[in-house]
Amino acid sequence: MIALATGRPGRGSRQASSEFGFSRCAPLNDQPENSEYSLERRGRLHPFAYVAPVTVEEAVAVLDKHGDRARPLAGGTDLLVKTRANVWELDAVVDIKNIPELMTVTVGNDGLSIGAGVPCYQIYENSEVAAGYPCIVDGTDIIGGIQIQSRAALGGNLCNAAPSADGVCPLIVHSAVAHIAGPGGNREVAVEDFCTGPSQTVLKKGELLVSMSMPKPPANFGAAYTRFIPRNEMDIAVAGVAVSLVLDPSGQNFESARIALASVGPVPILATAAGDSLAGKPVNDESIAAAAALARDAASPITDMRGTIEQRRQLVEVLTGRMINKAIERARG
Repeated sequence: MIALATGRPGRGSRQASSEFGFSRCAPLNDQPENSEYSLERRGRLHPFAYVAPVTVEEAVAVLDKHGDRARPLAGGTDLLVKTRANVWELDAVVDIKNIPELMTVTVGNDGLSIGAGVPCYQIYENSEVAAGYPCIVDGTDIIGGIQIQSRAALGGNLCNAAPSADGVCPLIVHSAVAHIAGPGGNREVAVEDFCTGPSQTVLKKGELLVSMSMPKPPANFGAAYTRFIPRNEMDIAVAGVAVSLVLDPSGQNFESARIALASVGPVPILATAAGDSLAGKPVNDESIAAAAALARDAASPITDMRGTIEQRRQLVEVLTGRMINKAIERARG
């Protein structure tokens, strides 16, 4: 069943408006033909329907009906900012938090599955996730402060598609797959292919990210993520690096590796050549330095207020070396 907070007098509409900070909600059939008033003053919202589906199918139906004028609501830490700034003018906001598949974390023999609406704190406080998927914990633990982490979802971090997103590169090096539902059925996309540009993804009209899954790591596996920020007051990465690797039983040789880069391109980058360069190589400074140099070459940064092109490339090289060493430590236990 779909619940609507209509903005009409009543306990439900007041409760929804209070919880989500909406200045006004309206039913689907009450949308004004002329919405120019929403641009008259920054922060004033276009009237929209608040929809709370309980199944994926219901959510997809609303998203499909309204197209670009509807958005899923997980934590709302990006959606509410953008709607108040009139980046988006929406007719419907689809709260996904009542859909079980989107709010569940499952760890089993086949790997890890994280619902798209699960808030960050429920991920990094999960002992099973921390034990087997350390890079996921590294990323979710630094997405905003504690208050943000109580609301913000890893799935939202992925769908927001910011090049600097701290949650995406950890997903990439854990070989995560995005599970998508839409009007035409379900499909899967490797997370490294999910973001197509800044704030752009592979999601089509009516499609919804349901969950992210990743395989159970093999023996002698280690992974780590870190970032560089200009100062504590600016919580956006100048550059970030995630690394996962598998060592042979002796712990002295690399069997495989994946390296992903944040905030140094229009999308998070899987540095394939850098990761592949470690396969079959001995664990030593020379192998690590060579991989770090290749990661630097894979970066395609810009100069902005947070850093220059050269600074970012240098950071990628340094952070890659550090994260390889940290992943080695974790792999060796």
